[in-house]
This record gives sequence, structure tokens and C-alpha cells, in this order.
Amino acid sequence: MDIGIGLPVLCPDPALPVTAWARRAEERGFTSLGTIDRLVYDCYEPFTELAVAAGATSRIRLTTVVLLAPLRANHALFAKSAATLDRLSGGRLVLGLAPSAREDDYTAGGVDFRRRGRLLDALVERAVRQWERPGDGTGPAPATPGGPPLLFGGKSEATLRRMTAHGAGWVSGASGVADFCAFLPKVRKAWQDAGRAGSPRLIGTANFALGPDAEQRLRGSLLDYYAFAGPYAQHSVAAGLTTPEQVAREIAAYAEAACDELILLPNGGGLEQVDLLADAARL
Repeated sequence: MDIGIGLPVLCPDPALPVTAWARRAEERGFTSLGTIDRLVYDCYEPFTELAVAAGATSRIRLTTVVLLAPLRANHALFAKSAATLDRLSGGRLVLGLAPSAREDDYTAGGVDFRRRGRLLDALVERAVRQWERPGDGTGPAPATPGGPPLLFGGKSEATLRRMTAHGAGWVSGASGVADFCAFLPKVRKAWQDAGRAGSPRLIGTANFALGPDAEQRLRGSLLDYYAFAGPYAQHSVAAGLTTPEQVAREIAAYAEAACDELILLPNGGGLEQVDLLADAARL
């Protein structure tokens, strides 16, 4: 199983360069740099942050887990932006997409929250068409033939429909391996029923904080980020990892569940978090 690490996205510290984090993550053997997405929150915009990380690295994948795609209301521009990042990074972009349940983001973006599923469907269809035919004047062509791999987040029938129609796999929320395993049979059945070849790529995510005051940092970060989500906020804290032993157990559990890649998302701390996680993961 591959092990990825999230970029320092939430309430970012200006004194912690994304370039230094990205280079160190690549040096320590992580397979992906992950980023998450909000509009109404103090966090970096995913494509911008990944572009900066791409310029500082050469091999590591650039993965959104997940991008709130319906907020990108100009579908042609979204497709062009993604193709540009994929081209400039040498084909390293992986797009995890989901509609999200955060209504405040849609209000701030002037996008109809009630239509977010239909908007996501329309965006994906336009993007795939544009990536497959870049010669229609909306290039550049992505480095990856047909466009970056698409992963879909969520646990709905619509998620499964999008995954089997256009996706390479599924990305799970950071709510623990038990939740990952609970939905996994539906993912596999939908893939098989759709007649898709091979197996879907399965991506797990988990929150972590290591070192001094790890529990305090993780709790403060997640309770603030998920303040809108009611009981899920506490659930996310309970699923978080704050010791090397917990990290090792979680990695082993996801590997046993046949996860293809686990991306661990940081919550506070500095550049030392990359090394602490690499050591805990035995990279």
C-alpha cells in the first residue's frame, strides 16, 4: 500500500513554506501530496497550492482529497486549469472530487447548493470531453491521456454512478478504517456490475498530529474545521492519530483492507511533522 501525506492546508503558517514541505515529503518516500478544499475557511486553494508543490518536486503525485468541484462553476476553465497542472507536473495530478455538504461554501460562491450534484455531473462530463479532444481550442492537452485520473468521494448511489461512469476509483473520508470497510463492498459491486475491467483504485484518508501537544493540536484543528458537522466533529477527533503506534496500526489496518493508498492529513505543527510521520510509517 502506498503512503501519502497531506500538505499543510488548514490555517496555514506563512513561516512554513509549501515548497519545503513538498520537497521533504518526496525525499522521505511519500507517494502523494494531498490537499483538501473549503471556500469559507482559512486554507489554501488546492490547485494553487499543488502548482507550487509541483514546481518543488519531480516524482510525487498531486492529489485532491477532495476538491469541492461544483464550486468551479466555469466548467471549461476548470478543465483547462486541471489540464495545465497535469501538463506542467508531468502527469502527476489525481483529482478526487465530491459535492460536499457545506452549504456556506456554496452561498459564498454564488452557487446553488441544491443543484450541486447536477453541477458536478455536468462539470465531469465537460472536463472529460475537453481532455479527450484538446484540439478543439481549449487546450493544453493534459500529460495524462484522457485527463487526470478521477476519484469520487462520498457514500451515495450518485458517488458510485460517477465512479463507474468516469472514475478510476473511490476516496474515503477521514473517519476511520471501519467506515472505509463498511462502504467498500458497495464500491466493488458497483464496479463489477458496470462491467469495468480490473479493480477500482481505493484511497483512504486519516488525520494525524505527532510530537508535543499532538492531541491538543488535532482536537483544536478538527473541532474548528468540522464545527458545521455536529456529532461528526467528535467522530473525526476520535478517528485521528496522535502517536506513532496509532499511525502504524492504522496503516496496517488499511493495508489489510486492500486499500491502495492511505493519505495522512496534518493538523498543526511544522516541517518536523513530515519526518515524524515518515518514521512512524517506517518509510
